[in-house]
Amino acid sequence: MPLSLEKAIARVPQWAGAKELKTTPLGGGITNQNFRVDVDGESFVLRICGADTELLGIRREAEYIANQAAGRLGIAPEVFYLIQPESYLVTRFVNGRPVPPEEMVEPENIRRVAEALKKIHALPLQIPATFSPFRRVEHLTKVSRRYNVAFPSNFDWLMERMREVEAAFLADPFTPRPCHDDLLNGNFLAEGPLQGNDGQIRILDWEYAGMGDIYFDLANFSSHHRFNDDQAHFLLACYFGQSTPKRFARLELMRPMSELHEAMWGTTQVGISKLDFDFRGYADLWFGRATEAIHDPRWGNWLKEITHG
Repeated sequence: MPLSLEKAIARVPQWAGAKELKTTPLGGGITNQNFRVDVDGESFVLRICGADTELLGIRREAEYIANQAAGRLGIAPEVFYLIQPESYLVTRFVNGRPVPPEEMVEPENIRRVAEALKKIHALPLQIPATFSPFRRVEHLTKVSRRYNVAFPSNFDWLMERMREVEAAFLADPFTPRPCHDDLLNGNFLAEGPLQGNDGQIRILDWEYAGMGDIYFDLANFSSHHRFNDDQAHFLLACYFGQSTPKRFARLELMRPMSELHEAMWGTTQVGISKLDFDFRGYADLWFGRATEAIHDPRWGNWLKEITHG
């Protein structure tokens, strides 16, 4: 059973004897409960983890280590405390605003995110978790079958395409780097006006962080923000200095892998979540996007570019 908000607060020793303490629920989460906690003039965010989140492959120790490292860089909110043994994370509250998708795809903001990801991926850090979209999809498929959740009619075809992509990537191996792995729009906040070199984008929610392929982060960000080809090339240019045919091919092959992972996350939540959210509709949306991406007429050429380019 999760701790009540009151019991969780009582576990934070720095808040003992506070003269003023106020809590406010924060919306937007579909896995955990998040609360703003104002304590004697300082503001924090307390995350109470959802039930059965370990079935989603979340490792709270990895989240803590990754968030702490990213917080030191100023990319994530600063970690204040970790409530154990429940692993409820307390971070400093970031007084920012959401960045709408149409604003996120502006060139300066793509550049900001690319630069932040480069810093994360360059960290001399070994996160105690691995993140592979292929293994993750397999794991979530097993859990979903255990809960008798329905799959789309083209699921076997999608799994064949996933194995096809993994085989291509094995011909061009990567070095695992620290990755965020969950770059949906709701996990970004802007501090200050995002104009020119002013303002900063913070990245929230590091619960899926692990050692993985940097292209998953790039494709995940691209997919969640519906990048067109020009925006995808620009993202690669910001990150690497230039976009090459092989880099573009890897990004576009990884994109539906990100979408399959998102779809299977939603499918698993259909079986295990007690939250009032349309996880079935969420899963169907992402299965549809993955299918559409794989049907791109350039698919075969991208596979050849990876294996023979």
